[in-house]
Amino acid sequence: MTKKQRAAEVIARLKKEYPVVACTLSYDKAWQLLVSVRLAAQCTDARVDQTTPILFERFPTVAALAEADVDEIEAIVHSCGLGKSKARDISRCMKILHEEYGDQVPDDMDRLLALPGVGRKSANLILGDIFGKPAIVTDTHCIRISNLIGLVDDEKDPYKVEMALRKIVPPEEGNDLCHRFVLHGRAVCIARRPQCEKCVLREVCRSAGK
Repeated sequence: MTKKQRAAEVIARLKKEYPVVACTLSYDKAWQLLVSVRLAAQCTDARVDQTTPILFERFPTVAALAEADVDEIEAIVHSCGLGKSKARDISRCMKILHEEYGDQVPDDMDRLLALPGVGRKSANLILGDIFGKPAIVTDTHCIRISNLIGLVDDEKDPYKVEMALRKIVPPEEGNDLCHRFVLHGRAVCIARRPQCEKCVLREVCRSAGK
């Protein structure tokens, strides 16, 4: 079985197992997702979702958050960890959105990467979830499960994993596949205690039962 064939089978099986997928972070607007993904660095999605309603109620628009005092932002987001740097990045990012993009989030990888605090993982999430563009979000679940299954070979670098998956995953499937990796990683293919006996991928997974 080639990697492309394995990827097709993985996609089909996970699609059947998890037919409905969505971002695990809660948001209503594109800029809110941009803020949430910055807060999610080294923090759980659950904690972020407890914090953002407070932040967005206090600062309900891009303009409001752009004009906010950084210390006030930090006071609200400190429970997500790295409060000072996250508050600074959010403030600078919202200022750029307000001043250069008319309060809109850009739909281009290069322009997203130029925003403070935005890396490829965040940019791909925005491009896939907000704009419906081909995207591979190489979070910890994606990297770990892709290696275990055998879609990539002992590769931990997020960029290299992304590029490898882009070669074997149809562009229209990448974003949802990564969401399904998150769901599967939390429910079945759990780090350090995978439940291979009930995994829908066990017959195509290189690491099943090991």
